[in-house]
Amino acid sequence: MKTYKRIGMAAVSTAALVAVAGCQGSGADDKAADKAPKLQSRATAVKTLTAAYEKTAEAKSAKVEMTMSIPGSLGETKMSGVMGWDPTVMDMTMSGAPFADRPGAPEQIRMIWRDNVMYMDMGSAAPAELDGKRWMKMDLGAMAEKAGAPGLEQKLTGGIDNMNQDPAKQMAMLLESPSLKHLGSTTIDGQKTQHYKGTLTIEEMLDTNESAYEFLDEKDRQELLKNAEKSGIKGYDTEIWVNEDGYPAKVNLGIDSPEGAIEMTQTYSDYGAKAEVEVPPAAETLDMMKMFEELGQDGGLEG
Repeated sequence: MKTYKRIGMAAVSTAALVAVAGCQGSGADDKAADKAPKLQSRATAVKTLTAAYEKTAEAKSAKVEMTMSIPGSLGETKMSGVMGWDPTVMDMTMSGAPFADRPGAPEQIRMIWRDNVMYMDMGSAAPAELDGKRWMKMDLGAMAEKAGAPGLEQKLTGGIDNMNQDPAKQMAMLLESPSLKHLGSTTIDGQKTQHYKGTLTIEEMLDTNESAYEFLDEKDRQELLKNAEKSGIKGYDTEIWVNEDGYPAKVNLGIDSPEGAIEMTQTYSDYGAKAEVEVPPAAETLDMMKMFEELGQDGGLEG
């Protein structure tokens, strides 16, 4: 399989796991819903979520707090910061289990994404290979040129967009769920919200995600579905709480796997605030492709 397909497969697989996580309840921060809530019909729920989707897509950015729990050694990971969509930008700080008990690993990593370039802050105690520079740069355009694969940059950025999973995209996917339903009103962080939930199979998720077909041919797609079936993963739940301003205040994604529940909770605020994402100074940055070239490697990009 050529490199871009390997990268694409990994991106979609990650999206199917990271962007999959449906909580089984409304969460510890939620107040109890009304004892006898007036539930919306499916048609009303679709209308409400469609309006919220359009408003959120137009907002193009928000502040986000995220907690993701994966069974096994990955444990719980937390991320916070600002992200934007259309175009994709982000400035997020990640901490948690992936950095715990690992010699030399920083307590947290800051990640910046802008103009199809990813920057990762390796901390003041960065490895010697970084030549005293604390930021690692990954330029997808340079990677595509090095690989000599036309269209690779678009495929890679499509994968990043998948993993970004902005709230508008999450609502769009929930709208495709045949089991979409309104669960009543709930208070989240002092905000009155309407609570919606739906389930999608992995196949339904792929069918609603057009970019998946850009780097998966039918054989690869069937392989992904077959692997998901072997792993015991049938689908995932999505829960969204829409506030009175018409924006999602909270999103829970989750999946049941044989190893345990994978769960991700996201809370959003400051919709529409300009996403000020500044890249680090060039003097503090080491280009990953240049490092590979100096080491006489190709970065594993050739097919």
